Formats: sequence, structure tokens, C-alpha cells
Amino acid sequence: MRKNIITTAVLFAVITVAAQTKPRARDLGVPFEGTPGKYNAITDVPGIEVGYKTIIEGNGKLEPGKGPVRTGVTVILPKGKTAKNYPAAWYSLNGDGEMTGLANIEDYGLGYGPIGITNTNSVGTVRDAIGEWSYKKFSEGDFIDFSFGLPIAAETWDGLLNDINGFHVKKEHVWDALDNAKTGQVQEGNVGGGTGMALYHFKGGSGTASRTFTIDGKTYTLGVFIQANFGGRNELMISGVPVGKEIKDYKPIFNDPKRKDGSAIVIVATDAPLLPSQLKLIAKRVTHGIARTGTFTSDGSGEIFLALSTAEPVNNEKETMQTWNVIPKEHLNPIFKATVQATEEAIINTLVAAEDMEGINNNKIFGLPHDALQTILKKYNRYKK
Repeated sequence: MRKNIITTAVLFAVITVAAQTKPRARDLGVPFEGTPGKYNAITDVPGIEVGYKTIIEGNGKLEPGKGPVRTGVTVILPKGKTAKNYPAAWYSLNGDGEMTGLANIEDYGLGYGPIGITNTNSVGTVRDAIGEWSYKKFSEGDFIDFSFGLPIAAETWDGLLNDINGFHVKKEHVWDALDNAKTGQVQEGNVGGGTGMALYHFKGGSGTASRTFTIDGKTYTLGVFIQANFGGRNELMISGVPVGKEIKDYKPIFNDPKRKDGSAIVIVATDAPLLPSQLKLIAKRVTHGIARTGTFTSDGSGEIFLALSTAEPVNNEKETMQTWNVIPKEHLNPIFKATVQATEEAIINTLVAAEDMEGINNNKIFGLPHDALQTILKKYNRYKK
């Protein structure tokens, strides 16, 4: 099965039947551990919304400022379209990347408002647009909330396919993604901020997965969203199988010398009640999920992870006392395991969903061939019927 080149923009608000029925990794027989939620997506965590704006314009030779354009923005709203905060923590596996708002999270353990993910050169635009959208939506009268000036915006580099120096992501695109963010099924592959990304020298982009787990008789959900743009072909492992080494063709076509290592931005969300220090431990476990797919994280790959809980602390009436309900350390292992499992599957879901794409200077990156993947899994007795 080969996949067609995307030539038109895709809005998250318009979900076609084809998009809904596009196969995911499990549909192709890839075996995974753990039990996913209803949508096997970060939106399985109650209250979380995801929105996209995809920008695909032009073909042929690069003309900075004009195109071709293969980019966009993704937004994740941990508490929906509200001004509520949420416990959060972050971890950097390799710091050749950017995620804004982290100093505040590091010191106070709380995130505020939507999270944006885009290309490297559009982080500032996305950050400012989230702040302006939040201010206009949630401020009343002379109310001033400084947190609107500290939005979270992160990036990976799409300069192999996109006119990245053309600054094509505008604040209106961000607002569109925010306004149209939804719960439920999440699109994957060549959408939003992941539009122009590469993954293990196949087409990369956006991917998600989830896990449910039970602690003391109560069931919780953890979801992972990744913007994936990293790795060399020979590194790729799927279910312990050296898929990258087995596939000799479908190699990218690069007609210019401009190259850069990619990155991974990962958002982990759960409804389990956790302290920021515990969320830091969860963010660290993302590294194991990524490692399962083969990468060693190169020097130029920015790997930054954010973990959050939708179970917010409660203030008393005077807001002079704050109460946290938390799961104790001795019961965190199911959450750690869910993080690793969902991260691994989100990456493979990205590869399965992403389609062939041609961009600047006719550079072209191919999607992972589904039929070849299934043949290889069968060869190694890893195919799950």
C-alpha cells in the first residue's frame, strides 16, 4: 500500500470518513502492550482538546517568503477552553530545541492555558497568539492575569520540506486551531505542526496513543501526543524488529544540501492526581518509549517533554490554603509503564499515518510502506492478526 502526496490544507474541524478509517499501527498487525482508551489518543483523558491548522501551499523551487509551504500549528488544551491551571513538569533529554514557559513551571509546578506546537521559526508567533487568545477570551473588565504572558509553545524543525524562513504561521492560524479544538478522535500524520516533519527518514508528523491503568480499584487514563521529527533510517525498530534496516528503498530525495537533525516534542497527560515532582518522573519515562523505537538521540535533536495532570489542587474559600490529593510513590509504576507504552505507540502511529510529501526544491519524503511493514513483522513472527 502506497500513499498519496498531500496537496491541500486539512482543517481539524473537517474530519472526513477517510480520515476516520485511516489505518493505525494496530490495524496493520503491530503488537503493543497495555490497554488503550476509547480513541487510543490523548483526548481519552477527560477534558483535553486538540486542534490543528495545516498550511500546504505551492510546489517547486524554494522562494523564501513565498514557499513552498508545508507547515502548521497544533494546540492541546489540557482543561478545554477554560482559564484553569494544571499541575505540570518538564524534562529535557536533549536541549537543542525550544519549549517556552518552562521557568514558571519549574518553580511553581503549574501550567496555564493551551499548549502550542509548531515549526522552529514560528514559536514566537504561536506563543504570542495563544497569549492574546487567552486574554481576549478569559479577561473581564480591568482583570489582569500575567499567566497569559507565559504560554507554552514548542517546536521541531521542518526546513527539509517547508519554507521555514518564510514565517508562514500567523496568529490567525493559531486562533483557528484553538477555536476548533475538540475532544474525541485525533488526526495523525501530516497535520498541524507536524505537517513538514520527517521520522527515521520516513515521513513523520503528529501521533498519539493512550493507556488505561488501575490503582487501588480506580481506573485512570494517560495519553501521549508527539510531534515526531527525528532518527536515521537504520535506527528504526518496531516491536523489536529492525524495520529501518529491512527496508532498502523509499529513501528520501533531497535536492539541496540543507540538512538538520530533527526533534521530538512530547506531551503526556493523565487524570491521575499527581504532584509536579511526580510528573517530572513521568516526563523522564518518555525517554524509554522513544528508545524502544530505536533512536539514540543525536546531538542536534531537541527532545523536550511535558507531563501534566488534569486533577488540579483545590483552594479553600479564602485561597489561603491549597489541598492536593496524590497517588503515593509506591503506586507510580503503572503510570510509568503506561507512559512508556503510549509513547512508543504514538511514534509508530505517526509513521503509519504520515503520507508521502514533496516540498521545497522538490525534496520528497516517503511514508512508511504498510505492506512492507506487515511483511517484515511476519518474517520476524511479530505480526498480530
